[in-house]
Amino acid sequence: MARPSEFDRDEAIASAIRVFARHGYEAASTSALIEGMGIGRQSLYGAFGDKRRLFLEALRRYADGSLDGMAAALARPGRASEAIEAALLAGLGSADELESGCLGVGSIVEFSRSDPDVNAVNDAAAAQVLAAFAARVKDGVASGEFAADLDAQAAARMLLTLRSGLKVAARGGAGEDELREAARLAMRGLGRV
Repeated sequence: MARPSEFDRDEAIASAIRVFARHGYEAASTSALIEGMGIGRQSLYGAFGDKRRLFLEALRRYADGSLDGMAAALARPGRASEAIEAALLAGLGSADELESGCLGVGSIVEFSRSDPDVNAVNDAAAAQVLAAFAARVKDGVASGEFAADLDAQAAARMLLTLRSGLKVAARGGAGEDELREAARLAMRGLGRV
């Protein structure tokens, strides 16, 4: 009979996310994962199977958390531009905290389109983000805040691209004011399209 896990799985996954965000998939050694997660080698393999399955679970968990933060920002009452700006700036991470980097963007850079399982997680997350941005852009068009002929799907793709860029910029050392300025510039552009 197998022994029950002697660690909190949620905490272990959160720790794995930090290790993978800092090092990437390939450079995150099993030793670094074990140390970062505070579990033994046998527990790692017993609970998660292998490094790849751990990474996929961590990536899914990261994507879910990121989507939750963006959804909360987009659900804010009031002007669509303010909600979209808040979503663009939610959970960007920083250069000071390397473990706060975007696991999704990092996995896209590291794997490109070479891993179907990584692609599936990232594609599903992107589809949700695009739908959420498009819905809020449509709200802005309907209220007259954005240009009447604005293509909501095209705007959503631009916003997703901007969000990815903001995450990279934050990791590269851009400050909060600089990031907010970029988001606000995008909002002004939507009103003039």
